[in-house]
Amino acid sequence: MRDDRSSVAVRPASWQHDLDRLQQVRRRVFIEEQGVPEHEEWDAADPVAWHVLAIDEKCDAVGTGRLESSGRIGRVAVLERCRGQGVGQAIMRCLVNHATVSGLEAVYLHAQTAAADFYRRLGFRAEGPVFDEVGIPHVRMRLEIEQRDGQ
Repeated sequence: MRDDRSSVAVRPASWQHDLDRLQQVRRRVFIEEQGVPEHEEWDAADPVAWHVLAIDEKCDAVGTGRLESSGRIGRVAVLERCRGQGVGQAIMRCLVNHATVSGLEAVYLHAQTAAADFYRRLGFRAEGPVFDEVGIPHVRMRLEIEQRDGQ
């Protein structure tokens, strides 16, 4: 899946095959930039979740995200130099598309409150109060998936 506003392609990734690239993006965004403790960043969902990588024209990993079988989207990260170029939207489209094809009726995520408007523009709705996760305010958000004919 290629984003029209940038020269970035989003493709499925595997934790086993693409580990270094997935960790590189998440380490830069969550651990280095946002101060998330490293032991909080990697979890048991990583080896079994469906991951995507955003790759730029130089074949560098610039973004990532994952979808768990429960419908939870998480670890959506875009390198600072690529923000505002549609990379995050392309990642989310790819994750929601996969959820749709997988037959999920909805997806949800824990959005950092600073990113909640980004998710609202994609159709997500906030559910419940703001809460703390790894020292950062978050809100749970949900998107109902419209099933296409034949699915």
